Amino acid sequence: MSKGLVEIYDTTLRDGTQGEGVSFSVADKLRVAEKLDAFGVHYVEGGWPGSNPKDIEFFKQAAKRKWKHAQIAAFGSTRRKKIDAKDDPQVKLLIDAKTPVVTIFGKTWLLHVKEVLRTTLVRRAFEELSDIPTKLFAFSDDMDGLRKVPENVPNQELLTEHLYKPLTDVPDPFGTHDSFAAHNNARLRAFLDDFDFQYDFKSSTEFYRGGLFDEALIRLLEVYDDVMAIMLPTLGAERRQTYSPFLPICPESGHVLQVSVLETNAAAGTIVYQREDGKKVETSVTGGACKLQWKPDWAMRWYALNVDYEMSGKDLIDSVQQSGRICKALGGRTPQNLTYELFLDENGEKISKSRGNGLTIAEWLSYAPKESLALFMYQKPKSAKRLYFDVIPKNVDEYLSFLSKYPDEEPARQIENPSWHIHQGEPPASNIPLNFAILLNLVSVCNTEDNDVLWGFISRYAPYASPEKNPMLDQMVGFAIRYYQDFVKPKKSYRAASEQETAALEDLATALSGTAPDTDARELQNKFYEIGKEHGFEDLRDWFKACYEVLFGQAQGPRMGSFIALYGITESVSLIQRALAGEDLGKG
Repeated sequence: MSKGLVEIYDTTLRDGTQGEGVSFSVADKLRVAEKLDAFGVHYVEGGWPGSNPKDIEFFKQAAKRKWKHAQIAAFGSTRRKKIDAKDDPQVKLLIDAKTPVVTIFGKTWLLHVKEVLRTTLVRRAFEELSDIPTKLFAFSDDMDGLRKVPENVPNQELLTEHLYKPLTDVPDPFGTHDSFAAHNNARLRAFLDDFDFQYDFKSSTEFYRGGLFDEALIRLLEVYDDVMAIMLPTLGAERRQTYSPFLPICPESGHVLQVSVLETNAAAGTIVYQREDGKKVETSVTGGACKLQWKPDWAMRWYALNVDYEMSGKDLIDSVQQSGRICKALGGRTPQNLTYELFLDENGEKISKSRGNGLTIAEWLSYAPKESLALFMYQKPKSAKRLYFDVIPKNVDEYLSFLSKYPDEEPARQIENPSWHIHQGEPPASNIPLNFAILLNLVSVCNTEDNDVLWGFISRYAPYASPEKNPMLDQMVGFAIRYYQDFVKPKKSYRAASEQETAALEDLATALSGTAPDTDARELQNKFYEIGKEHGFEDLRDWFKACYEVLFGQAQGPRMGSFIALYGITESVSLIQRALAGEDLGKG
């Protein structure tokens, strides 16, 4: 880039298409790109290859055109965990787009959302009940020392040179920000902003070095012995010998030091510590010359910022108690606390950032709208919940159910409805005639990656619906295609019908053949029930499962009446006949 030149990176064709009422055709996207090119925009982000057929086609057409100023960029994520980049289907799609520029975003850990989102929900409820103003602090511990080099970042040798320094003083290994801390803070804030959280961002470094914690640090020095009396019994014998709540910053090396404190002087605001070489050093505890161990730091933060409420996981119960005692020793009061259960992975094991056995925000939002994620966080915070891909469809449909119920509920019940909390007291009108499970099965039967094919069925089922009028439904169509391709299709296994099942399916096809095309889902469901009973299925769930396994290649599926109404009676009869004839339904 030339000196003094500002280059423009435009995201209209991706971010802009996510607004309410916006749905671009391939031709629309090409025209917008041409206009941006004519304006002199340097980079035009074309979309996420593979998110839908429109984006795939756009990149094909864009590659054939000559652009005067703009370079077309494909947008996508880094590889999924446990998959090499060369084998990752999303990375392959980025390469296949053949654009001169690729924009790759890192995946934010999903556990980062829980405190901010859940606290926001509590905050909204409190504001509804009172007229007391509130603030949400998002606090970054960016003055912590770099104890080890993360395995998943570039420039490992560069970081190794700066071990034990505050993250604010460590160079950014990605080369995009002034420091590693600034890089991480930017990613955190981008995530919070994407969810439209209202928050005050606080940096530990700014507060320590800017003197904003000085008064609280002097206070902790005044009650130093009380703090030590709280902390020492919680430590092992060896750790007790060298423990101090204060961690000096070495003026020579810049390292955050874990050293013994020999003397304290509250009046002067100083401590005396001994370095590994035996030299005694006196240093101020203010102005960023020291920081605190994390439990005293947590307590000091509550005291200095007058925090009223903070939630935390059950793995921090002891830490909350200890920090609460320290806060009281400082003369403050312990915040109200909500202890939430931890998330579990697909095997029921605790999710750990170091193990990477869980979902990222980007992964969830690749398959479902952010409102479904908000619902997942909202419900049952005190119960352990599996956080894996298979929970996504259920949460999408539960969100849609809550949203549809909201307008008809009494005011007292509306406030109990999760959609009220998710949408800040103003849930939008629900105009989605289908749930996610139905869409998944429609994708399965059609075996297509083309949004337009699915919309052909949807428009017939709900003539008032369209991608333009129902942008969220259009997004869900894309989500359903992606989810089906990644998680459902690889596990599909069709089987032949038994003698009893064959007879029942034949009767179902006959009954449907004599049914009017506009028969509603409820009546179709009743026909389905009746045929199951007539053919001796004592437990009708066996009849449902048989249809799912024979017609869909899955153990679970939608209400058959709803599916038949959407897919079409004629098409459903044909599907049954093809299955009974032994045709491979997996080929569409």
